[in-house]
Amino acid sequence: MTDIAFTKMHGLGNDFVVIDTRKTPRDLTALQAQSIADRHTGVGCDQLILLESPPADSALQDADIFMRIYNADGSEVDACGNATRCVADLIMAETTQPKAKIATGAGILMAEEFPDGLVAVDMGRPRFDWQDIPLSEQKDTLHLDIEAWTLADPTAVSMGNPHCVFFVDDAEAVPLDEIGPILEHHELFPERANIGIVQIKNSGAVRLRVWERGAGITQACGTGACAAAVAAHRRDLTGRTVLIELDGGNLTIDWRADDHVIMIGPTAISFKGAFNAALIEG
Repeated sequence: MTDIAFTKMHGLGNDFVVIDTRKTPRDLTALQAQSIADRHTGVGCDQLILLESPPADSALQDADIFMRIYNADGSEVDACGNATRCVADLIMAETTQPKAKIATGAGILMAEEFPDGLVAVDMGRPRFDWQDIPLSEQKDTLHLDIEAWTLADPTAVSMGNPHCVFFVDDAEAVPLDEIGPILEHHELFPERANIGIVQIKNSGAVRLRVWERGAGITQACGTGACAAAVAAHRRDLTGRTVLIELDGGNLTIDWRADDHVIMIGPTAISFKGAFNAALIEG
């Protein structure tokens, strides 16, 4: 069987298998995506990324690339901040240009490489309406009536995907591996939710741990970092520019006055390889 080439990348330990399907279009089932993401019998990743040509005759046709995103559990999602930075880095190297337009299910995201090698992505405007999160019923998204363990009074934010952000005194003390899956599937979130645990360190820095829907606890979550920064400022706990300290390293999030959220951080290629097509062909 034909081998399938891939690039293994990560943004602060949030890791991805990236497959370029522009020349060989490929549709994957949830089970096939799971097989690739499996860390024991597949390549292993938090998210699987397929690079596709932007769809013609659509609002996305002017993008450099379309990235299709699968979580480790095989579910397809519209947004992944760290993956966007990684894909942008690949495309900018391919085009030898310092900027890239990355199309996703959440729209086109603009990316730029800085002289120090960090990549910035304009993640667009956060959304707060209960229908945009989405929630199963109308609620005040700044103060949700959700409780679990000692957690309470979270904030909901959409960064192209749903986030539920809790503020705590000690992020390390939260048993996220136990309560994460419960909160992810809370009845208030019909599309499930990413769960963020935020500890305010000062007006310009927070500690963040994230349970990602469909992936579990990850070393870093780009959209989760954006949601945390936005939620903290909405609660008057930080300024608009915040250093987000994640398990895998730091991201800088700037919620600009024009309402756009800019995420800045590193990317890395771990290795390139190929897996036997039998992995996804039964």
